[in-house]
Amino acid sequence: MAYMSQENKKQLAPAIRAVLKKYNMKGTISVDNYSTLVVKLSKGKIDFEESYQDINTYWIESHFDGVKRDFLLELKNAMMQGNYNNNDIMTDYFDVGWYITIKIGNYDKNYEILK
Repeated sequence: MAYMSQENKKQLAPAIRAVLKKYNMKGTISVDNYSTLVVKLSKGKIDFEESYQDINTYWIESHFDGVKRDFLLELKNAMMQGNYNNNDIMTDYFDVGWYITIKIGNYDKNYEILK
């Protein structure tokens, strides 16, 4: 069963912050429902063309290119350190360490592009 604790978040935070700093991005790290590690990007130098969106982490390679793809893949890798995936969809068995969510902006405050 997926589980993400505040302690696990604290262990992953330095690597996540290093990726954010490398790409001049600002964001927050949180835990949702004790199962999902969430990174919300509030501002940065990368233009995502939309000011509010949820990123499908399974489609990063096919839906983004250039610096956007590089940043999102590095962020995803930092969020997944130590995670496991024992899913077997043929038997409807789902077993992961935790889920991840990457959000661009927020419903009440759009992502801001820094110049």
